[in-house]
Amino acid sequence: MTVPATHGASGILIELGLVVLSLAILSRLASRWNFSAIPFYLLAGLAFGSGGLAPLRVSHEFIRTGADIGVILLLFMLGLSYTGAELKGSLRHGLPAGAIDFVFNFIPGLIAGLLMHWNWMGAILLGGVTYISSSGVAARLLSDLQRLHHPETPAVLSVLVLEDLAMAIYLPIVAVLLARGDAREVAFSVAIAIAAVLLVLIVAVRYGERLSRAVAHESDEIILLTVFGAVLLVAGIAERIHVSAAIGAFLVGIAASGPLAEQSHRLISPLRDLFAATFFFFFGLEIDPSVLPRVLPLALILAGVTALTKIASGYWAARRAGSHVRGRLRAGSVLVARGEFSIVIAGLGSALEPRLGTLSAAYVLLLAIVGPLLARAAK
Repeated sequence: MTVPATHGASGILIELGLVVLSLAILSRLASRWNFSAIPFYLLAGLAFGSGGLAPLRVSHEFIRTGADIGVILLLFMLGLSYTGAELKGSLRHGLPAGAIDFVFNFIPGLIAGLLMHWNWMGAILLGGVTYISSSGVAARLLSDLQRLHHPETPAVLSVLVLEDLAMAIYLPIVAVLLARGDAREVAFSVAIAIAAVLLVLIVAVRYGERLSRAVAHESDEIILLTVFGAVLLVAGIAERIHVSAAIGAFLVGIAASGPLAEQSHRLISPLRDLFAATFFFFFGLEIDPSVLPRVLPLALILAGVTALTKIASGYWAARRAGSHVRGRLRAGSVLVARGEFSIVIAGLGSALEPRLGTLSAAYVLLLAIVGPLLARAAK
């Protein structure tokens, strides 16, 4: 796998080709076993990273850029799946379930961070890692297990929507706090970040259809270039004002609606799949495998506790919606897997608390495997 750096452009192309083909093989295996590919991509990153079986030599920076685009497209596509009406409905009817979900799953990570003598910022970041379910994995499970029309599914989707909206507030605040500064500067930056997010949400919900009609075009090429360029531009501006590039992309996705949303979904999905695989691969690439055994016992405990708390929060949400006991268990099990947002949060805080990245990698790896298994067992 190792290619001498002196080979220049050919070395980069060879390494990238081998990486992408490796990810393709892993994705085939995941598809054959009807499983999420996320843990496979993370393991591939561990194998090709520093301390792994075949460390990359020349394509690391290129993959880093691909990973940045990957998380942006992941969150854009996630926002694309929500309409203004769904956001209003979730906020109107799902807030109690969303509050229970936050308390049940944020607190364990926060307490674990404090027990390890991390500072408050590190503990808050770990709380975010344990709080947020993987919307991508959950949506895939609901589709694969043919549960999209089950009576408990609206409660599950409501919890996922509220989690994603919570991240739209949480990530900007965390980004500002990590940037540091005096109390007045931090307070001002937090206020600007939250105001920007709320303003874009209001515009997306009220004027999303008009904006979509203005941008719509019959040409796939024009729509691809327009949407992809807009997503990157807004993500960059969001990052500049400490709102988080991922949340900027998420808000662009919410603003798109109607035929434009359908066309964008069809055109951007292949790009999303390619760069999302790169994102998870790169996160694994940054982790030293030799450190994993040290954090594995804690990751196992944290995964066990938060799998139960996530099942409990899904159970409560489905119970409130009137589902029977079996439906409540199905709802909870679908929410267990963690994924994209957890890794985004871990990436933000790795410089502040080095153990956060390693612990989060082991934690996400465990629950990305256990979550789908529990969802199938609940069937």
